[in-house]
Amino acid sequence: MADGDRGSGFAIGLIVGAVLGLAIGFLFAPRPGEETRRLLKEKAETARERAAEITKKVRETAGEAVKKAQTKVQEA
Repeated sequence: MADGDRGSGFAIGLIVGAVLGLAIGFLFAPRPGEETRRLLKEKAETARERAAEITKKVRETAGEAVKKAQTKVQEA
């Protein structure tokens, strides 16, 4: 497994853990149900946007790594 794979896996795991932690925290918070659902929806949307950003960055980094590897192979 490449270092980049472990890093992106860690980042994704971190995001998923944070989202689950927030969701559990909101569910046990002393708020009315409607307000809790609204907050959960907002936090889920924010997490989805962050995950999309990280996915984009990981793809860009992977693409750059592939190009560098191809250049090294062609040079050899």
